[in-house]
Amino acid sequence: MIGIIDYGMGNLYSVSKALERLNVSYFISDNPEELDRASGLILPGVGSFKDAMAILNETGLSAYIQKAARAEKPLLGICLGMQLLFESSEENGLTGGLSLLKGTVVHFPEDVMKREQLKVPHMGWNRLRLNRESELLHGIEEGYSYFVHSYYVKAEADATVIAAADYGVEVPAVVGEGNVFGTQFHPEKSSHTGIGILRNFVKIVEEKVKP
Repeated sequence: MIGIIDYGMGNLYSVSKALERLNVSYFISDNPEELDRASGLILPGVGSFKDAMAILNETGLSAYIQKAARAEKPLLGICLGMQLLFESSEENGLTGGLSLLKGTVVHFPEDVMKREQLKVPHMGWNRLRLNRESELLHGIEEGYSYFVHSYYVKAEADATVIAAADYGVEVPAVVGEGNVFGTQFHPEKSSHTGIGILRNFVKIVEEKVKP
């Protein structure tokens, strides 16, 4: 059973519909006690890092997510949800994150965007470049995924970045350490590549709960 974390800033409809297409059991909740029943968690997100962390902190969901991750419950952050997994973001002033992965979230550099004649936000389809093997990308080729974002992660360790995309700079597109994973793009909107990643995450969850 997958628990989708509802904190008022996630694209719950598209994520839930993608899980339905995979015939995966799920529920949506903002209650830590209910979410504790889930075998795996998805943290979606659209909007401001600062606003999202304020809500997560006020509701106690930050502490719950950190506790669940420490207990090795599989966790997948999507778009803003992926960025929240890191230590901090410079969006609207420096804001602390969940600190489950080491690194910070920064704005696309204006000089590079101007030189390369690229627009911000980064919006559209970009090809993934696989950096290392991961069970989250099992059977996934270097396909295209759908991005919408103005900030990107600068991970502290290269090994954290499973796959990247190029948009003037190297954009960590898939990240992960242990049971914690994230995608900067929207897998639920990324055709076969995205559905394959969601399917693999479900398999990771199922393997975790096997007796």
